[in-house]
Amino acid sequence: MRRRLRTLVAAFCALPLVLAIAPSAHAADPTTMTNGFYVDPDSSAKRWVAANPGDGRAPAIDASIAGTPMARWFGSWSGAIGTATGAYAGAADSKDKLPLLVAYNIYNRDYCGGHSAGGAASPSAYATWIAQFAGGIGGRPAVVVLEPDSLGDYGCMTQAQIAERQSMLTGALTQFNRQAPNTWVYLDAGNPGWAAPATMAQRLHDAGLRQAHGFSLNVSNYFSTAENTAYGNAVNSELSARYGYTKPFVVDTSRNGNGSNGQWCNPSGRRIGTPSRLGGGAEMLLWIKTPGESDGNCGVGAGSSAGQFLPEVAYKMIYGY
Repeated sequence: MRRRLRTLVAAFCALPLVLAIAPSAHAADPTTMTNGFYVDPDSSAKRWVAANPGDGRAPAIDASIAGTPMARWFGSWSGAIGTATGAYAGAADSKDKLPLLVAYNIYNRDYCGGHSAGGAASPSAYATWIAQFAGGIGGRPAVVVLEPDSLGDYGCMTQAQIAERQSMLTGALTQFNRQAPNTWVYLDAGNPGWAAPATMAQRLHDAGLRQAHGFSLNVSNYFSTAENTAYGNAVNSELSARYGYTKPFVVDTSRNGNGSNGQWCNPSGRRIGTPSRLGGGAEMLLWIKTPGESDGNCGVGAGSSAGQFLPEVAYKMIYGY
């Protein structure tokens, strides 16, 4: 507790400098309030290992995937969302660890792709849900990735639908700023293969990026860390030129060890990447998507549903074949 108080005092004293570099409503740094990242004790990989102790693949999956700090995703399946995020952030806080959470419930989610379609029943339902999400975390330290794919998924949307989505994201960021002062929120920015840096910079800005701590890249995708770093820097160059500010970014490295082969939905021959840590060309490298969880009914995951844990896919991803 004393370490956290010292951290908050130091962050408060440095606030004008932080705001000058990257405007944000947050003063606290959750990475210095905790001692490393939290390992989800109930991840899909952990559950599979526990249920299959005699499987020959279990030791490798346990050692290389289940024991690695990863994000937990929250959506309509999470029940009372404030209770769910509060319990997860509280469990991490009790161990002095930093939890990674993904908010994935925006209205008209995956509207164009369809593999992960769903989300809240209406914009107002989403506003209530995300407010409770933030409120559950409260003052505990946390990292949140906000609505993967939401800004890349514009191809089949009308301008009215785009404006509606931007408003939902801006409202979400407002809620985190009000209710979760020790949470770093990263507004998702897709991946290097989705939108040009100038396009993504505009989408981020229009969705309220100034209110966020930063943006996230490569969530559930396979592009190399180097490609994502170059893309993130290019987005920041556009943000600086157009709007006069830049933001930190994080990269999902969970499945990018072999880079991308151009496919996004359960491609073969991919490999796990650098485990969650600070730095690496980005502010943080994070495992946001669990290796072995399906992208949908496609590729080497044919016959599966999005989010389903596939042990054979996980096992092959450890070795890259």
